[in-house]
Amino acid sequence: MTKHDSVKPTNFIHQIIEQDLQNNLNDGKVITRFPPEPNGYLHIGHAKSICLNFGTALKFGGECNLRFDDTNPEKESQEYIDSIIEDVRWLGFEWAGKIRYTSDYFQQLHDWAVHLINAGKAYVDHLNAEQMREYRGTLTEPGRNSPYRDRSVEENLALFAQMKSGELPEGSCVLRAKIDMAAANINLRDPVIYRIRHAHHHQSGDSWKIYPSYDFAHGQSDALEGVTHSICTLEFEDHRPLYDWLIANLPVPVVPRQYEFARLNLNYTITSKRKLKQLVDEQHVSGWDDPRMPTISGLRRRGYTPVAIRNFCDMIGVTRSNGVVDMAMLESAIRDDLDANAPRAMCVTQPLKVTITNFPEGDEEWFELPAHPKNDTMGSRKVSFGRNLLIEQEDFEEVAPRKWKRLAAGEAVRLRGAYVIRCEEVIKDAAGEVIELKCSYDPATRGANPEGYKANGVIHWVNADNSVACEVRLYDRLFTEANPEADKNASFLDCINPESLVVLTDCRVEPGLAEAVAETNLQFERLGYFCVDKASTSERLMFNRTVTLRDSWAKIQKG
Repeated sequence: MTKHDSVKPTNFIHQIIEQDLQNNLNDGKVITRFPPEPNGYLHIGHAKSICLNFGTALKFGGECNLRFDDTNPEKESQEYIDSIIEDVRWLGFEWAGKIRYTSDYFQQLHDWAVHLINAGKAYVDHLNAEQMREYRGTLTEPGRNSPYRDRSVEENLALFAQMKSGELPEGSCVLRAKIDMAAANINLRDPVIYRIRHAHHHQSGDSWKIYPSYDFAHGQSDALEGVTHSICTLEFEDHRPLYDWLIANLPVPVVPRQYEFARLNLNYTITSKRKLKQLVDEQHVSGWDDPRMPTISGLRRRGYTPVAIRNFCDMIGVTRSNGVVDMAMLESAIRDDLDANAPRAMCVTQPLKVTITNFPEGDEEWFELPAHPKNDTMGSRKVSFGRNLLIEQEDFEEVAPRKWKRLAAGEAVRLRGAYVIRCEEVIKDAAGEVIELKCSYDPATRGANPEGYKANGVIHWVNADNSVACEVRLYDRLFTEANPEADKNASFLDCINPESLVVLTDCRVEPGLAEAVAETNLQFERLGYFCVDKASTSERLMFNRTVTLRDSWAKIQKG
């Protein structure tokens, strides 16, 4: 595994491990695991778990396994497996040994289910789902024993064998652990540990007709892999007594321990896989990797970097207290990373033609500008100045407002890295719209203003004759509400931000970006941080806005 600075911060889980190591528990070993279900793409919440599990192993010189919890074949696919593998690697982590699957252990898990039956601690139940809920009881009332609970070991073995062979239809029966129907913890009220599924499995094919429940498979898979610290989110805290009961009642090779931490809840975001899939299936977004999605692949396509995501996970920390993290923290993490590492360039998104009347027709002058204003090691880039230029429409006002720092009729402004120009004439179309500015440039202002020379401000620009046409996609938050699920009488879809994507097709960038490769990060000066979209080609150059230069969203919300 690769080492990262992000493993340095400590937390309560690390403190537990440090104590375990001092007591020489687990023979001084630290083995963790990341066990995603391959039923969707990973999201930002999974990134926290990835960083914690892999980072913990790195911090203590241990190992972290990647194991797919593939016990529900009807909702799983190879596409999801491939995407998860790519996401973990992109974040900068490598797992110990081979990729593991719960399906690797299906035979052993089956044998342990038989062990429980033989010990009188599991039985085949024919109650249907509705009846099982009724018998289960409530938080304030104990459950009732199933009428099938006292079947003999021989009958249970025979029925379980029929389940395994495919002789019994789906839903006709299940295998339940026999624990305590009066237990205060409902998870201990004879939980289902095997169910019938006549479904093709992406790893094991058609060899199995029964599949273990998550609760039954998870702890035993941990034990088979020698996991010492099984780190889960807080929703599994109530499942820990069952985790421990199964470990205690099966001949497992080692005894792992489960520890829970608070999951990542981010405002203006949905992280339910089911709802993310709904967004994709109903085409509210273009796919799992749509840059508005909180998936790791979506963040990657938007221009987020592995370093920024790992730093964000460090910033929010690991606690046992649930809370909601402000999206601004994630955006701040990517700004900090890109401010230091993204090269600069100029892009005009809504062009306004500028003709430099005193610059010779056909001539061209090149300027060498730093690729980054604070990092000389990034080198430089070249931009050309000529008679025909383009500036942003919003950088011109015919009558300058108070404190205007851009171009106005009769006023002067500096072009970034080039000359000061002055607007001499405004050309309009028949509808009165400004379509061209006639300007003059001052050769004495190359690189700096002469003493006493005044210009309103600095604006970006490109040469109309050799700049490159491109498409710019302005992405914003997908939802307008901080908690899209707050209104129980409405759908979270009602909160979709209609301005979450604005596509600008008539944009122009510096000529040096003509061959920019996918996922290249950069700052378009004065506009924000962008990256080259993975679907970009030399014929159709596309840039995605990663984040604005400042937290403009907060100002919009207050305004």
